[in-house]
Amino acid sequence: MLRTVTVGLDGSRESRAAVEWAAREAKLRGLPLKIVHVWQPVPEPMAQAPLLGGETQAHWTERIPREAAAGVVLRHPGVEVISEQLSGQAGDVLAEAANSAELLVLGSRGLTGIGGFMMGSVGLSALAHADRPVVLVRALEEAADEHEPDPAGIPSAATPFRPVVLGLDVEHPDRALIEFAFATAGLRDTSLRIVHGWNPPPYAYAMPASPARHEALSLSAAEALSKVLRPWRQKFPDVEVVETSRYGSAAVHIVDAAREASLVVVGRRIRRSPFGAHIGHVTHAVLHHSAAPVAVVPHA
Repeated sequence: MLRTVTVGLDGSRESRAAVEWAAREAKLRGLPLKIVHVWQPVPEPMAQAPLLGGETQAHWTERIPREAAAGVVLRHPGVEVISEQLSGQAGDVLAEAANSAELLVLGSRGLTGIGGFMMGSVGLSALAHADRPVVLVRALEEAADEHEPDPAGIPSAATPFRPVVLGLDVEHPDRALIEFAFATAGLRDTSLRIVHGWNPPPYAYAMPASPARHEALSLSAAEALSKVLRPWRQKFPDVEVVETSRYGSAAVHIVDAAREASLVVVGRRIRRSPFGAHIGHVTHAVLHHSAAPVAVVPHA
């Protein structure tokens, strides 16, 4: 089956920003862009109301993806655009649509003027149940935000991409997560910054603190990170890698690195239980506070 970059559209400002990001990503990957609009049928009595008749409802639900597709064709020449209208529970439908996609892109409201995401129930459901990577894009995200400023300090989409940031747990490294980050950095011809946060093992808290012990633990964490990345450096020799291993909260360090990133990549363990958000505390924190788009890669 032909893979696509699939994006959910509901007509909101954040979903329109997601469509623009997805169009740029489709062009980078040489893939078609699929715009999916999901509408939930209303109860029959409401559907027949004078202001919400069946014809009116059909008109607006068809118009949104059609007009969005026409706009993408004009703004992003060379990108093949497919529009699709589906019905049902939006979170479930989008998660299912992701399974035939290279990745799924969703919009998310910014928490503040500085950055961050507000996860709605639809986005949270799709993110928790999709088997493919899901990218969350802020409402105000623009192409220039992903690039270095020009020599005059002015934002520009014509300059090189900012680094891709990968948050990595060296105790449970996953091939799918690491490969996605390396490949994504390669597509952008930019560097990959690996961020690893570490804390002392439980036994260390019972021992007196000392600079020498802290230095030894820091060196051990850095060596563990380098060991995990060694085969990936060989597989992607053209990707410049910057390894960062720091004491403290992984989420804090990833969010800090996101300020200068074009994309942040984090993982999510696949869990089949119907209960819970299935995201993990680090990924949850990064989603809510990252200033850059966030790609969440599901893995075993």
